[in-house]
Amino acid sequence: MPQGDKRHHKPVEYLIEGVWPRAMLGDHHGAQVAQEVSARLRGAIDARGWTVAELSRRSDVARFTITKVLDGVVWCDLLTIANLEKALDVDLWPGRNPDNPPG
Repeated sequence: MPQGDKRHHKPVEYLIEGVWPRAMLGDHHGAQVAQEVSARLRGAIDARGWTVAELSRRSDVARFTITKVLDGVVWCDLLTIANLEKALDVDLWPGRNPDNPPG
């Protein structure tokens, strides 16, 4: 599958000011979605009092992958998001639905 010209950059590389995931980003929709997924993921983990290791066990997603998503250093794939959402019973993908505003 061809990759867009901006995909070779990590989401966190679009950071203009602040600290990931609540930093100001440049105008790159994909990085903004990755940022929101990361923030929602961190919030859901913290709300349950889980560790990354616990989420990994429950979701069958590698701890290393979860950490990279949280840090904004990978573009999270849909299967990973689906597995994390199922384990956490929460929507991580912000989309464009007004009924699913950013957290």
